[in-house]
Amino acid sequence: MSTEKAGLKVPPPPTNRKAILLAIFIAFGFLFGYDIGVISGCLIMPDFIDRFGEMGADGKMVLSSSRQSIITSLLSAGTFVGALGQALTSDRFGRKGSIIIWSVVFTVGVAIQTGSARSIVQITIGRFVAGLGVGALSAIVPLYNGETAPKRIRGTMLVLYQLQIIVGLFLSYIIDLATHSIQNSASWRIPVGLQLVWGLILISGIFFLPESPRHLLGQGRDAEARRNIAEINSVDEDDPLVLDIVEELQVAIRAENEGGKATWAECFSTRNMLWKRTLNGMMLQFIQQLNGQNFYYYYGDTFFQSAGTLLSPYVIQTILGGVSVVGTIPALYLIETWGRRRSLLTGAVLEAICSIVAGLVGHFTLAPNGTPKSELTHRNKQGGDTLIAFAILHVFSFSMFWGPTPWVYLGESFPLRVRAKSIALGSATNWIWNFLLSFFAPRIAAKIGPLILLIFFGMLVFGFVYVYFAIPEVKGLSLEEVDELYRSGVKPWHSAGWRPSEKHYTHHSRPSEKYETHEKGSNRSEEA
Repeated sequence: MSTEKAGLKVPPPPTNRKAILLAIFIAFGFLFGYDIGVISGCLIMPDFIDRFGEMGADGKMVLSSSRQSIITSLLSAGTFVGALGQALTSDRFGRKGSIIIWSVVFTVGVAIQTGSARSIVQITIGRFVAGLGVGALSAIVPLYNGETAPKRIRGTMLVLYQLQIIVGLFLSYIIDLATHSIQNSASWRIPVGLQLVWGLILISGIFFLPESPRHLLGQGRDAEARRNIAEINSVDEDDPLVLDIVEELQVAIRAENEGGKATWAECFSTRNMLWKRTLNGMMLQFIQQLNGQNFYYYYGDTFFQSAGTLLSPYVIQTILGGVSVVGTIPALYLIETWGRRRSLLTGAVLEAICSIVAGLVGHFTLAPNGTPKSELTHRNKQGGDTLIAFAILHVFSFSMFWGPTPWVYLGESFPLRVRAKSIALGSATNWIWNFLLSFFAPRIAAKIGPLILLIFFGMLVFGFVYVYFAIPEVKGLSLEEVDELYRSGVKPWHSAGWRPSEKHYTHHSRPSEKYETHEKGSNRSEEA
């Protein structure tokens, strides 16, 4: 595009510095990832087993697979309820108010867990209550970021949310590694109790962040919305960019509100193809949970012990956490260059290869579970090393592609009218399958061992097919332009070349014409 328009010099694009800082803080919800990761190390700590296990046949305390699954999965059960519950608070109290409410709930749940003495009931209740907060925040954070981030960096900002979840996982593994040798309850109370810090920081900091402009406009609070748009984009309140964004959003909101108050059933209506958009959001979250990576996150410590490796399971988990962080960093760039579809398709292929190789190698080379290390053969050890190597490659691929992309897609696919409810359904889908996986995976693995990875292989093959035929590319589109994409009926495999029509903007000039230095077509390149 020319650097001048109508004889006037085009103003430079906004820096978006405040939007980036906002997204970094709001994604401080890496407490989600921390809580997922920290429990896997606690499950094999002697003091934790002594307090919450049961007497075995040999007179020693053991933490059976059923107790492991209950302790682990109750968090996920709470997250399912919380993800749906946030839809009620997000529209009533705003995105900002909801974050405060559910952060308090999460913090209370952590306090209950940390104070547990020997009651498995208390620690599981604490994990359920904390899960309510985690599930709600897991839906609100992408909702908030999707509504506040400028469209040209929206994907990157949503990936940043996933990156900080992975940082939370990595941090939990480091803390477990540092405390597991302590010979008392501090070994697990310290890593669990540290989550109180994350909750308190989020509660206190959110007071200083702006409310979602889309929510404010939907509530008729236009002046506040203009101030927040200006603040987020680092421009003056009377800047043309602010006026254009407000006008565009108001047009979309008026159109959305014509039908009265939105219901849950409307998320599956034919209007604007909402049924397809909600289904896509739920399916991507379902497939993401059955990629296989959470099996390593939750039960990697216990699973790798049976692989015969000489490395400490805590060291292995820390390595996996570090690999996850490194793998997510490229996604910050790839999500806006490769796009959503290409990221998902590539990730499905790479992870499927890792799953089938690790599953077959593990099945044919590993010794039976419980075999003393002194009795392991050279073939057993090689098989264990190979399984761990492909587990690392699997986690790396997941972190780059299927970890962040479904959350990005969920945060940018719905109109304001049903956004909170549709995102709630997607998040709830994520957590119900997270719960089912964490509850049944140890039981399945106890029966078939590494062959459980072939189940994940089958799901990844299904995921590739589903993405190819059902998921359109939405990179570079505003949240309002996504409506037009779905209404156009373009085939998903042709969607990377789709362009919004100009009629959507006849009532005012497009903000991108003033602030982007290149045409839309250059940032929605054809799919490779």
